[in-house]
Amino acid sequence: MSFVEEQALRAQEIEGKIKEFLPEESGYQSKVIEAMNYSMQAGGKRIRPMLMVETFKLCGGKGDVVWPLAVALEMVHNYSLVHDDLPCMDNDEYRRGRKTTHVMFGEGMATLAGDGLLNYAMEVALRAFDVEGMEPQKVSQAIRVLFNKSGIYGMIGGQCADINAEDMDRSEITEELLLYIHENKTAALIEAAMMIGGILAGATDITIRTLEKIAYNVGIAFQIMDDILDITATFEELGKPIGSDERNNKVTYVTLHGLEESKAEVKKLSEEAITLMHTLPGDNPFLEELLESMITRRK
Repeated sequence: MSFVEEQALRAQEIEGKIKEFLPEESGYQSKVIEAMNYSMQAGGKRIRPMLMVETFKLCGGKGDVVWPLAVALEMVHNYSLVHDDLPCMDNDEYRRGRKTTHVMFGEGMATLAGDGLLNYAMEVALRAFDVEGMEPQKVSQAIRVLFNKSGIYGMIGGQCADINAEDMDRSEITEELLLYIHENKTAALIEAAMMIGGILAGATDITIRTLEKIAYNVGIAFQIMDDILDITATFEELGKPIGSDERNNKVTYVTLHGLEESKAEVKKLSEEAITLMHTLPGDNPFLEELLESMITRRK
């Protein structure tokens, strides 16, 4: 079976798990739940929950305790996309080839849908305590990592810096600031995925730190590649408008260093990540291919 076929099968499994956890569209709040579910069922490769599950396997994890955290992570990721697409942020009308949540449901309802997904993610994550055979200390640690990496000291902090940078003169934006944005806005959730997989499987602290470093490299390379694709890919490839960085006056790795140097940095980061992968106990060839595919993708 090819990597693409394996990835499709794993994505299909994740889709099934997501559907199990989605809230029922009923009651006076049914419209916001419909908007939440619309954003959660927009497709995509489900990279973050897949990374968590595959890292869990790599570290010897068994059972279903990983699934509530994997679905919760995807809910957090999707809430961030719903808010990111809003007119007050990136003002994008398409994502993954279909209309964004605010276009379909209105700006107010889309804002509530993002809020709803973030809150519901915590409810879903807490269900890990109900899984037979779970270890409470590991589940608690995993939940702390998820909401630390997605909060003000992680993803939200990176988003804040990104918005602030839009009002700055380009000469004021340093590489240090850009790296802060990338490592928090993008890499933080990838770090959460791999760290939580390791934590729930009972990995050592050293292994968890190594997983965090691998995910950091992959996350930074992933974002640089995203910046590259924003100017080199087509709408058909990405499923969303290209050139949004330029429209929003965003400084990216490409605008600071140029296309060729950006590609070279992606290569360097990816090689370091794969080298670190080979230092870990256990073996998961699919996970290694998945990490490589994130960095070399065309969409």
